[in-house]
Amino acid sequence: MNFLAHTYLSGNDDDLKIGNFLGDFVKGRLNKLQNSPYSEGIIRGMALHREIDFFTDSHPIVRQSIDRLQPKYHKFSGIVVDMFYDNVLAKNFHHYSDQTLFDYSQQFYELLTLRKDEIPEPMERMVNSMIKRNWFTSYATYEGIEWSLTGISQRLSFKSGIENATEDLKNDYDLYEIEFREFFPQLIEHCQKFINTNPYYQNA
Repeated sequence: MNFLAHTYLSGNDDDLKIGNFLGDFVKGRLNKLQNSPYSEGIIRGMALHREIDFFTDSHPIVRQSIDRLQPKYHKFSGIVVDMFYDNVLAKNFHHYSDQTLFDYSQQFYELLTLRKDEIPEPMERMVNSMIKRNWFTSYATYEGIEWSLTGISQRLSFKSGIENATEDLKNDYDLYEIEFREFFPQLIEHCQKFINTNPYYQNA
């Protein structure tokens, strides 16, 4: 899952959204962050981010999507599927939310602006780009996905070719949409259970 899905899966809790958004940028055991500047709610959001990644990476439906791309993108196939799934979510956002994608995006950007002091300095440039270019809304377009994959490929240590993967999404869009629509409700249910029954993060 990429940024749009991660924030959506946090529900209406702003702390969970911030923590989930920061999830890829905070390493190590989360119980060591108890005396950090991060609130317990944000740390719970980080724990939720890791749970989403674990559930997604180990799910057989997601594995089907990844396997389709494996011969071409190898170990980077999971990154590509994350972007493909955000494309499907963005295009079908009205099926999962009472808000439009544009309104949801603007609300989240306002949250990032309001809570900018809690965003690590190395992320500031990315956050500014996200707001300026309206990443979430752009995910609904092939051009937005291509731009995002190109940016990711430029940050990778190895040549991946993922900047060209939008053609694979176009060619097999129906398959990715079917797989996403089958998988995502299961992920939503799993996240809701995790939020309701795992308020702590001692083992994260």
